Amino acid sequence: MRTIRLAVVTPTSGMNHPGGAERLFNGMVRALNFDNVVTEHIQVPSDESSFETILAAYLRFYELDLKSFDGVISTKSPSYIVRHRNHICWLVHTIRVFYDMFEREFPSPGPELLEQRDFILGADTRALSSPHTKRIFTIGREVSDRLRHFNGIEAQELHPPLERDFFRFQRESKGYAFIASRLHRWKRIELVINAMRHVTSPMGLLIAGTGEDEPYFRRLAGDDPRIRFLGFVSDAELPDLYMNACVIPFVPVREDYGYATLEAFQSGKPVITCTDSGEPARLVRHGSSGFVVPPDPIEIGKALEYCYLHPEKAAEMGAQGAASIRHIRWDAVRTNLLAALGY
Repeated sequence: MRTIRLAVVTPTSGMNHPGGAERLFNGMVRALNFDNVVTEHIQVPSDESSFETILAAYLRFYELDLKSFDGVISTKSPSYIVRHRNHICWLVHTIRVFYDMFEREFPSPGPELLEQRDFILGADTRALSSPHTKRIFTIGREVSDRLRHFNGIEAQELHPPLERDFFRFQRESKGYAFIASRLHRWKRIELVINAMRHVTSPMGLLIAGTGEDEPYFRRLAGDDPRIRFLGFVSDAELPDLYMNACVIPFVPVREDYGYATLEAFQSGKPVITCTDSGEPARLVRHGSSGFVVPPDPIEIGKALEYCYLHPEKAAEMGAQGAASIRHIRWDAVRTNLLAALGY
């Protein structure tokens, strides 16, 4: 049997701690390395701090020599700019600040910024179109809808599983809500902090993670003794924090996917998300595996309180969530990606 050599091409940001995208990349490479397939993970530096560094990253991917591989799978922007005769993309996301978050971040953009946006959208559309890219998968409907709206390109959703199954199912809890997230404004952790003002029960809120907006979230929490910031939490500590929570609030704006939902469900915990939270709002079934509520601290507070006061019902919701993601498996990902490459 002939050995098939594949390249999984990803950007690397130089962040100290891996995020969801990095876990996805590792899980994909591991899943593809099976039988007669040998997969190499090619990581290319990508800095999105300025338009000049973004262009430099596009050029680095464009200049990659991948001719020795039988197939190439690109992932997150701008890895799909690579050139190869047998190239498919499993799209994590484009540079969102030029897409759905543009107006939010730049309410009064000048001509130069608008020109930069046009360039990025045009370059992405050409790179993700045939024949440059044979087939496109996305990590969920939120990314597919964005791709259709901004680039006029259709794609197939392929939900990524967790990198490893090390989260443990547990019905019991210690009565706290738990957030594990990058502390960034797009994650809207302020909604949950403000929601705690409407929770009268002695529920705690534990927040794990670091990020650019941590000082703001800490100021907002003030001296509320129920809210604790844990900082960076290791993979060894994370399962217990999920396992002992009673509910996982996850309320980002138009999230691409969000491993927190799967981590919660695999731990047997319900998820509170918002109607405009993107893929989590599609994965969570309101009243069955959690709550999908408006992005309003009062409504989030009601859902938090309900889970604290009704632990048996919260446990039932968590079990429903666990059942709802059993079909998201790495073997299905492997089959789909290899078939798209012609293997």
